[in-house]
This record gives sequence, C-alpha cells and structure tokens, in this order.
Amino acid sequence: MEELDPVFLTQLDRYLFGEGRNYKIYQKMGAHPAVLNGKKGMHFAVWAPHAKAVAIVCDRNGWDVEANYMLPLEDSGIYEGFIENMGYDELYKFAIHTQRGEILYKADPYAFSAEYRPGTASKTADVAGYPWGDGEWLSKRAATPTFAQPMAIYECHIGSWRKKNREEKNGFYNYREAADELAQYCNDMGYTHVELMGIAEHPLDASWGYQVTGYFAPTSRYGSPKDFMYMVDHLHQKGIGVILDWVPAHFPKDAQGLADFDGTPTYEYPDPRMGEHPDWGTKIFNYSKNEVKNFLIGNALYWYDEYHIDGLRVDAVASMLYLDYGRKDGQWVPNKFGGNGNLDAMEFFKHLNSVIRGRKDGTMIIAEESTAWPKVTTPPEDDGLGFTYKWNMGWMHDFLDYMKLDPLFRKGAHNLMTFGMSYATAEKFILVLSHDEVVHLKCSMINKMPGIYEDKFRNLKCGYLFMFGHAGKKLLFMGQDFAQLHEWNENVALDWYLTDEPWHKNVHDFMRDLLHMYRKYPALWELDDSWQGFEWINADDNDRSIFSFIRKDKTGKNSLLFVINMTPMERKDYMVGAPVKTKYTLILDENGNTRADAKNVYLAEKGECDGKPFRIKYSLPAYGCAVFRFNY
Repeated sequence: MEELDPVFLTQLDRYLFGEGRNYKIYQKMGAHPAVLNGKKGMHFAVWAPHAKAVAIVCDRNGWDVEANYMLPLEDSGIYEGFIENMGYDELYKFAIHTQRGEILYKADPYAFSAEYRPGTASKTADVAGYPWGDGEWLSKRAATPTFAQPMAIYECHIGSWRKKNREEKNGFYNYREAADELAQYCNDMGYTHVELMGIAEHPLDASWGYQVTGYFAPTSRYGSPKDFMYMVDHLHQKGIGVILDWVPAHFPKDAQGLADFDGTPTYEYPDPRMGEHPDWGTKIFNYSKNEVKNFLIGNALYWYDEYHIDGLRVDAVASMLYLDYGRKDGQWVPNKFGGNGNLDAMEFFKHLNSVIRGRKDGTMIIAEESTAWPKVTTPPEDDGLGFTYKWNMGWMHDFLDYMKLDPLFRKGAHNLMTFGMSYATAEKFILVLSHDEVVHLKCSMINKMPGIYEDKFRNLKCGYLFMFGHAGKKLLFMGQDFAQLHEWNENVALDWYLTDEPWHKNVHDFMRDLLHMYRKYPALWELDDSWQGFEWINADDNDRSIFSFIRKDKTGKNSLLFVINMTPMERKDYMVGAPVKTKYTLILDENGNTRADAKNVYLAEKGECDGKPFRIKYSLPAYGCAVFRFNY
C-alpha cells in the first residue's frame, strides 16, 4: 500500500498503539475514505494479532471471504485493506481466519455505525464535517469551575421516553425528534444535563445498552452518527449538557462482537477467573494489554472530541476494581500482592482520567462505584483514581430504606438520613435515584412510598426536598418527577397522561419549582464538597421525624433553611432554631413556590431553640416542607 493517500498506520502510529498512547486511534482503525493508486475507495484496518488471515466481506464483494484479503502490518497485529469505489452507508464485516481453521465473521470494533438490529454488520459512515453550532456552550463550559455549578441530571432512555405512533423501528423517536422535545422538557423543568442510556450500539434492547458491540457507533435504533451529533448540538444550544453511559467493564459474547475476536482471547483476560463475569455471562476487558487500553481510552476521547459530549458515566466500576467481584473463594485470582484489587484496572483508570483532566475543557467523567473504595475522585498524582464525580450509592440505599418505612417507625431509623452528611466531603458526590432503582420488582418511586394514595405523593415530595437540600449534585431517572406508577420497562413509553392527573401534576409542578430553586440559589451547589456549605439545625429530632438544616454559599447571603416533616402529624406549635436575628422568607413549601407577600416573612425572635440563639415559629403541616431564604 505504498501509494495509499493518506498513509493511515505509520510506524509511529503502530508504536503508540502498542504503547497504549495513540489517543486518536479511531482515525486510523476501522473504515475511512482513502485513495490508492489514484482510485477512490475505503481503507480498512483491524487489530487481530493471532489471526491466520483476515479478509473484508461486504455487499460489494458478495460476502466472499476470498475476495479481499488484508495485509498484515509488521509486528503490530494490525491488518489493513482497501476496497475500490466503496463509499458511505455500506455494510461490511471482517472474516477472521483463525489458527484452528475457523472463519469468524466479526463486526468492526472501530466502526462508526452499525446495521439496525437484528442485523449485526458494521456500516461505513461519515463523521466529519458536521456544522457544529455549540461554540458558545463549549467556551462557557471550559471557563466555568467544574464543581461550583448546579448539576441536576435527567437520566433518560430515548427508546422508552416517548414513542411515535408508527410501526417503523418500534415507534422509536429518532435523535433529531428527541433532541427538540428533550431540550424543551429539560428547560421547562429546570434540569441542567441529560444522561443518555444505551447510545453505543448493542444487539439486545433488554440489556439497556450495557452489553455493547459497537463502542464507536451511536445506535442505529435512533438514526445516523450525524443525527446524534445534531442531538448533542441542539441540546447544547439550548443550554443542556449531555452525559453518556459508558461501559469499559465488560462486553457480551455475541458472535459478531469482541469475544475471542481473532479466535483467541484478544480483548479479554484469557483466564476465565479474570476474564468472565459469572453473574452477567459477559467477558471482562484485559486491562493489562496496551492495545485494549488504547481501544478504550481512544473510545472515551472519541465521544468527547467527535460528539462534543460533556461527560461519561462509567458503569460498574466496582466490578473492574475488585478481582473477587461476584465470585466465591477459589473463583478468582489474587493480585501479585495477594490482594483483591485489580492493579491493571487501577492503572487504566489513572491513565484515562489523567488524560481527561489534562483536557481542561470542562469535560467530566463519573464513576458508578458502589463500595467504599477510597480516593475515587482524588487526582491520580495524589494516588487517587481521578474521576470527576462518584455516584453516592450508599446515600441512595439509606435514603430509600428510610423512605419506604411507615412514618410510625421512621424515628427508629433517623440516622439513615443523617449519616450521609458524615462523609459528604469524602468524595465529589452525585446523589442518584437512577433507573436501577425502579426496575426488577423494586417498584417506581411513588410505589416505594408508604401510606394511602395521597400520602404516597406527600411522602415523595418530602423525600425529593430532602435530596435537593442535601449536599451533592443530583440525578433523577425519567418519569419519577411526575410519579410514574409502573416500573420502568424499556419497551414501553412513560405514561405522560399522568401529568394531567391532579396528584401527579402536583408532584410534577413541585419538582419543577424545586429544580428551578436549586438552579437559582448557589447555596444549593456552590459548596457541595465543603463543610462550610451545610449546617444542621437539628439532626436529632428523631421522635418527631423532622429534619432541619441550612445550606450556604460563599457570601452567606441568600442562605436557605430547610424544614421537612416526615410524618402525617401536624405540628401547629413548631419552632425551629435560627442562627441570626433577621427576616426569614418562606420561598417553597409542600405545594411548591410561595407568593412573595408579607405573610410568608417570619422574623426570628430571641430564645434558645435547637441550640441556636433565636427561633422561628412556624405551623408545620403533616408531611410539611418549608424552605426559608435569609442572610446569614
């Protein structure tokens, strides 16, 4: 291929790939337009180090495994080939001839697009030249301090958010249709970001996108790569950030996928005690191989660079960090020090996150890490893993365990709600009520709540107010902001008609007011990771199951005092401690925003209460919520 233009895989490219540092590797591997001997066509490159031979099969050559053999590039394990006149939107696979004499038909690991399921072929695609219009968003993102900004994330699965009344592709919204309506919805409600599930190509809807076969391909369920670019671009132009779920923990065993790619364990650990997930029936990436690490790091950077993604949420981090995750004694291999930590995965995360931190463009990476692994969000140079944020799974479990209780028994579990603040500054946390909590018979958020019909809604509003008052960024799964009744089902759209039902509308309106209040007041997000941003008024009022606390910003002005009554007991004679003698203006109660009039202004009077020198008298309703604004 001496007369190939451009020359894709130079000696330097191959060297950097072997070192795990060719960060733009997706521009070299896969399918790209090129010219060979003056003839236009498509250049292909694939890594298959133990293959006997590799061929390109496609519609253009009749899927003939003998028609287009590829050439091995010295000492790299990479094969390259060229097909004259081949253009975009054409299907292809690699025919891998193994050492055992088999022929494996594999999708391109670096393909930019894929055939719509149940088809399994890769598709050539143009990802260059999209006319981006989000420059203002990107500039603002880079200039804004990462942590000192509000973050209220709307977790969304496009395929079941809303449905079109059409048979084509299960009635899925396409990326462009979803972009317009999702941006409008998030801005109306007050969300700052969307987190999109299942964008990378995956064969099975029921996997929700967590068993990926096309790491570089936005799923064809909803359109083309440039359709997805439009979606991100449009959301950015409307002021909404975009986070993608990303799955470097494992991959499925589907025949066209990465498993035993060249007839041997290529992308996975060869020892099944390290290379297979016993619970999920999937393969685990071999983080000790530079080429595998390069594949994953290059993939992460691809989403940031080519699609302008603001963040990646890394799924199942704990499964990567622990060698004994989901395994019994004798089913796992200790590391060289005899421990259960995966040293390869630790090094991979430090490498990946160092590169992302080095971008200094406001992009972030978020860990779904379900244990107490230390220093998840500490910089790698301080021996941390280097994530921007960590999902606070401990808070989520305690919160839900408390909220499910009959109010009569909540006084015995008061510490479940207060414990989270004892470690709130240990990491940079996001409080999450995600899709995982409203599936598999766990019930929707509204049906987790105790009590008769109306009480469930009142409980839910109390819980949401506590969540948004607590330190940490926020994430809420779609449908839970209007009290969706049934559990999430990836095949069924949300029940949007419920937003017109009185109690559902009441919760929906309350959430809209709460979200806009959250964005408006820096006290709720500016000092999330500092003790200076939070102060308990009374953390020990367990007999009455009332929580009272203050959120503050750097100025002390527009501080917010929260009072939440987690029982159906009205407290007409309630008093709450106040730190200073000033006016306290009620800005939100259990019905949402309050009117700006004199009856909602309370003057603190002298007299000890809750260990504070002043107090406010406030008639606290059953399941009462109150947020007062004041200057500290």
